[in-house]
Amino acid sequence: MASPSGTSSMILQHSGSEEELQVFMDQRKRKRMISNRESARRSRMKKQKHVDELSAQVAHLKNENQKILTTLNHITQRYFTFELQNSVLTAQVDELSHRLESLNQIIHFFNANNGIFEAPDYASTTFIDPAPNSFFNPFNINSINQPIMASAQPMFQY
Repeated sequence: MASPSGTSSMILQHSGSEEELQVFMDQRKRKRMISNRESARRSRMKKQKHVDELSAQVAHLKNENQKILTTLNHITQRYFTFELQNSVLTAQVDELSHRLESLNQIIHFFNANNGIFEAPDYASTTFIDPAPNSFFNPFNINSINQPIMASAQPMFQY
């Protein structure tokens, strides 16, 4: 019995019978099947371990993402609050600047047209009040003709 592979002929010569050959082949087949099952079991375990690690990572990242979203919402809310406060303060500054400009125009108008309200000459003034009650005197021109200065300090006090 010659076979093209050559290996079975060697086995036949040494085994002595076809039954022994069949037993030998069945043992090899069983070993290979057991080895394949063990390899598949290890592969499934490795795959399951990888899936478990990925699931844990997904849970961790979802938790971290939720924390970041909460922080982002809080910061966005604070930003809009500050933006609103900034708009209110900007409107107040614009209003006060407009009022100051209007009052300074009124003073300039009286200075130019009447000649009564003249700007004081501070270089020649001694800043000593000759009359102690001159502040209450309505004809005291120097106390009336002072420019009005705006200050934002009272607006920022809460």
